Amino acid sequence: MTRLSVNINKIATLRNARGGNNPDVVKAAIDCERFGAQGITVHPRPDERHIRYADVLALAPVLTTEFNIEGFPDDRYLKLLREVRPAQATLVPDKPDVITSNTGWDTVSHQSFLQEVIEEIKKYAGRVSVFINPEPVMAEAAARAGADRVELYTEPYARLYRQNREQAVKPYVETALAAYQAGLAVNAGHDLNLENLRFLRQSIPHLAEVSIGHALICDALYYGLENTIQLYLRELRG
Repeated sequence: MTRLSVNINKIATLRNARGGNNPDVVKAAIDCERFGAQGITVHPRPDERHIRYADVLALAPVLTTEFNIEGFPDDRYLKLLREVRPAQATLVPDKPDVITSNTGWDTVSHQSFLQEVIEEIKKYAGRVSVFINPEPVMAEAAARAGADRVELYTEPYARLYRQNREQAVKPYVETALAAYQAGLAVNAGHDLNLENLRFLRQSIPHLAEVSIGHALICDALYYGLENTIQLYLRELRG
């Protein structure tokens, strides 16, 4: 079964809007696990506009499922990984000022950089995943750089899903196959929701994990957090 990792950034966004500690990010993460999530994802950014570095340190000792920390591999991110030693580190090429991740690594032109970073991170993280666009060559280069997994950037898939879902998923199937043949496991994330998730999972038989935050938290406003997590798990089993 494809595992569900809940990205809790948006819970932190809501907390930060008023200050204080409501909602409690740590409690929310523990509740997500209790409600069935098989992992927790965070993406602390330099401006700390949602998840703060202090949140990551507070979460590490209390989580019982897989902890996935996303980020650009600068010195601050690497220091955080050394302190926390997460199950998974997901490397993204985001500039500090972007609202959300909007492209994957060019693993061909950045292969030497990634290889050096991945070698360092593997000393204190369970595995390393590299965020890529749906292009087979990018998966193959990620494997050569030493990654354990790739995470497919699925916003283009989500955008095209309603017009032609077969066409939308085709590059993802091809890239997932290339990754699998190169010895990598495959994750996916960005704009996945209750409408498009099942078809992606059915189209990629070896999909190991999805990381979902924005849509899941939005759905939780209507369905409740526990019920929403169960709805997403149902789509992954379908």
